[in-house]
Amino acid sequence: MAYIFRTYQMKIDPSDPEKKRRVYVLDSKGRKIPHPRWRFSYTDFAGRRKIGTGMASEARTAIMAVQLQSVQDQIKMGIRPAPRCADQHASRPFADVCAEYLAEGKAHGGRGGRPWGEGHARMREWLLNFWAKNLNLQTLGDLSAAGILVRAEKVLQVKQQEGCAPKTQGNYREGLFAFCIWAVERGYLEKNPLEHLKGYDSTPRTIRRAMTGAEVKALLETCRPEWRLLYETAIFTGLRRKEIASLEVSHLDLDGGGLHLDAAWTKNRRAGFQPLPSGLLKRLADAAQGRDPSAPLLHVPNWPAIVLRVDLKRAGIPEKGPGGKVDFHSLRTTYVNLVLDSGASVKEAMDLARHLSPNMTMNVYGRSRWDRKAGIVEQIGNSINFEPESITQAQPKMAVLGMAMESSGLRVSPAGFEPALPD
Repeated sequence: MAYIFRTYQMKIDPSDPEKKRRVYVLDSKGRKIPHPRWRFSYTDFAGRRKIGTGMASEARTAIMAVQLQSVQDQIKMGIRPAPRCADQHASRPFADVCAEYLAEGKAHGGRGGRPWGEGHARMREWLLNFWAKNLNLQTLGDLSAAGILVRAEKVLQVKQQEGCAPKTQGNYREGLFAFCIWAVERGYLEKNPLEHLKGYDSTPRTIRRAMTGAEVKALLETCRPEWRLLYETAIFTGLRRKEIASLEVSHLDLDGGGLHLDAAWTKNRRAGFQPLPSGLLKRLADAAQGRDPSAPLLHVPNWPAIVLRVDLKRAGIPEKGPGGKVDFHSLRTTYVNLVLDSGASVKEAMDLARHLSPNMTMNVYGRSRWDRKAGIVEQIGNSINFEPESITQAQPKMAVLGMAMESSGLRVSPAGFEPALPD
């Protein structure tokens, strides 16, 4: 049932403005002044009472109220579909919704409810701006427009033609795909419009190889002195560039014999402790002696791969070879394989590499070497006493067959085992 009513103008009580108490506006004769617009009330399809503001005309407001009530009655009877929650947000500016998404991510969008990393947040914002420009997204409802999937695929095809690697194309896709999932969870979108946008093969174009023990020794012996501790720390801890750059003097634990890792900057967002070889521990302690506890433990260049390339050349180690390439992250691959070669169990290797699954340790970082595989095959061959001169079981059977054929007057044809006719 719909009906209309009149309200009256109100204002803050001028006699006590601090309390912000509202009083009616009165005319010169002390009468309440009506609001210029009529109000109306109706009952929605769920039985809830709703109030709205109409027009200055009483008749037109009554018509509006009756029309709204009629629509709600039709929804209640099943003649019209019920309104969707997403419809209320379709007209919101896309930039405003993106700002809400980014603010939530920077607050607690990372692993374990922690904030996004600075670089991750910056990349998310850049990707959303990229899609807003290339898909002309003005409002959130533009994401649900017909053909949005095809348009997104064409944008990614253009990036592929420009030479983008599949991994990079996957990052472009993920930037908008993750936003759509978040919008669906918040009820801003009814469904993910990019649900059928297929992913890309993220297999790296080049593989990082693990350095051998001889190569590690040659690198540390011939590298420039100012970078030796950096290389040692990377090789004997498996820490990534950003993690090493985040280390402070206070993270070095001489009694515990290792490094304390802070959840704020580790990739897995978990605090941990990384043991160190005693020799490296002593050299780090000597280098940190007398320095402020909050000072960086090691100096890490902005482009460590370029620095490492120079020292690889000094050591005579090829940067690219049959097993893959060697860059700064290869030092982490080297560490994991040194751990595995030392005889560590899978669980121990996972813990030292700070992995959550054995698949990451064994299949992503683990490498098998040709010299070791050749040695294993040789051991298998030596474990079986194989004598080529021994007669196989098939030979006696062939001899018996020949004797039987001779006794029956048949001869073996040179072309095979078909018997020849007697002369």
